[in-house]
Amino acid sequence: MAQINRDRIAGMNIHYLYYSLPYFLDAQQKLGVKTIELWAGAPHFFLDSMSYSDCAKVRHEVESRGMQVKILTPENCTYQYQFAAQEPELYEKSFAYFANALKAGEELGVETMAINSGWGYWNEDREEAWKRSRGMLSRLADEAAKHNINLAMESLRPQESQLVVTLADAKRMHDEVNHPNLKVMIDTTAMGVAGETIDEWFDTFGDEIIHMHFIDGNPYGHLIWGDGNHPLGEWIDTVVRRGYKGYFGQEITDFDYFEDPASHDKRNMEAYKPYLIG
Repeated sequence: MAQINRDRIAGMNIHYLYYSLPYFLDAQQKLGVKTIELWAGAPHFFLDSMSYSDCAKVRHEVESRGMQVKILTPENCTYQYQFAAQEPELYEKSFAYFANALKAGEELGVETMAINSGWGYWNEDREEAWKRSRGMLSRLADEAAKHNINLAMESLRPQESQLVVTLADAKRMHDEVNHPNLKVMIDTTAMGVAGETIDEWFDTFGDEIIHMHFIDGNPYGHLIWGDGNHPLGEWIDTVVRRGYKGYFGQEITDFDYFEDPASHDKRNMEAYKPYLIG
């Protein structure tokens, strides 16, 4: 049975939306979590096209508890900013928003910023939306290089986008942007919905895979491990066999978890327990 270091489990704060950031951090500390993937969304972290939260204060809150923010995930689904925004003004404001996220990321000490392709209107030519997305990711990759951060692009579900929703789409976008600061991440929910496997992603991208949203599902849902039907032990065996060195982001988004997220995170870490070192 393969095992991974505990510090590679990255606790995430999306499902703590109705709690304070210190409450989330205290909950992670109690569970022995050492790494944070910070969802940069209000009320925990304010970010827009013009400003962002006091990173020194946030970083102190995290590091005073013996943890580090390694990945930053700016909100891009429920807010107006996205990577393939259609209107020119919104497109430029979206760029400024994500560029600010990179500035904040450097101040927080992160290594990686999680991104996706965005989406176009369903009633427009897909290739036009694709061009906007490719242009945005190219510009952001240039910005990321200035801040010593890598972008990690995940695929989305077909209900969320008509751009990068499959492994083949991810390969095309990665090849077309062709930038050393644009890397790849696996979202196990999107992967499962597309009927793909972890091995297929590593066959295609190898060491370009630097991050994962590694969660349970049916295949839909971003679930606590044990609440879906994905094979946790088998998948850990696979990523260890493939030499994966990145983090395992716990992107838990099902609303059933929002009332008492700490208790569900405790269940999640119990599921991981046989596979953890440290």
